[in-house]
Amino acid sequence: MSRKWIYASRVEGNASRQAHADMPEGTYEREMSKEGFFGPAAFLHHKRPPTGWSDFDGPLKPRAFDLTRLNAAENTPWSAASVLHNNATDIRFWKLDGPMTALARNGDGDQLLFIHTGAGSLFCDFGHLAYAAGDYIVLPRGTMWRLSPSEPTAVLMVEATNTHYTLPDRGLAGPHAVFDPAILDVPAMDDAFRAQQADEDHEWTVAVKKRGQVSTITYPYNPLDAVGWHGELHPVRLNVKDIRPLMSHRYHLPPSAHTTFLSDRFVVCTFAPRPFETDPGALKVPFFHNNDDYDEVLFYHAGDFFSRDNIDAGMMTFHPSGFTHGPHPKALNNMLEQKKPATDEYAVMIDTRDPLEVGEGAASVENAEYVNSWKPKAAE
Repeated sequence: MSRKWIYASRVEGNASRQAHADMPEGTYEREMSKEGFFGPAAFLHHKRPPTGWSDFDGPLKPRAFDLTRLNAAENTPWSAASVLHNNATDIRFWKLDGPMTALARNGDGDQLLFIHTGAGSLFCDFGHLAYAAGDYIVLPRGTMWRLSPSEPTAVLMVEATNTHYTLPDRGLAGPHAVFDPAILDVPAMDDAFRAQQADEDHEWTVAVKKRGQVSTITYPYNPLDAVGWHGELHPVRLNVKDIRPLMSHRYHLPPSAHTTFLSDRFVVCTFAPRPFETDPGALKVPFFHNNDDYDEVLFYHAGDFFSRDNIDAGMMTFHPSGFTHGPHPKALNNMLEQKKPATDEYAVMIDTRDPLEVGEGAASVENAEYVNSWKPKAAE
């Protein structure tokens, strides 16, 4: 049943009439909204930044993790460090410095691999697919696969537990906006795939994850021995450099405009380089907001992360739902005027409808001072 929201739209006091633009001079806008950025919203104008706290304690505090400090290279993805998880997703960070010696298969849900660093080949039921830094690879549930790196590889893994990945509806922008589905690459049964089939002089095992537990299936031959396939269910590859983000020169678009993949209880968004807004009254940094319905996770892949201070590639931030957040103090200096014409960043955002738990891997590489990074002294 569709919702009929209870509201009477109005303007009170000294306020703008357009979200994220033409704010009263000397004020800081904070958005409070329903359903992420899709439901009714209020835009409050404050005299001081809403993140100007002097102290913050308790489970709602923001957290940051330097995943590059997870140094152990694991030959199987199911041994990778747990970062964040709930009943709808399992997020891991996996490092691999040599070819996998066994195959993997996820029986719990579709598997999304985001290649943070490295290059090499993925071999799976459907053939061979080369990979490089910045690639998303979507593996349907039940796919047998392995990676064979040509360079040491680091992967952000995001599981759609007991469900699937789909593409978002682009609405008025049309189905070819952001990226044309024709840009999606699929595995090929090429010479490299046929060559790997010749590796049958030993037993092969498949590590199958189901209900969070791993079973091992042993074959006396290489089970990646398919000779052909057809159909519309198969892995796909998309590189972040092929994403053409939606933008508006007069209005700072919400993160939901950058959605790349959908699952039932979370979304995956990609922040890619785009021109800054040029309208003099338009906000040119992310707006303050308390996302009361979703936990927000950001993985920083590459570039200059203009709204964050002291955040480098390979780090991850975690903002629990209900926590008011926005740009760091240094970024606020450029709230209405940027010194550069465009952003220079690639980041993966995961917004989950259900609360996330912090895994042991993330807890071991946490920056406990992150909560203090919004204090005014950070701008000195």
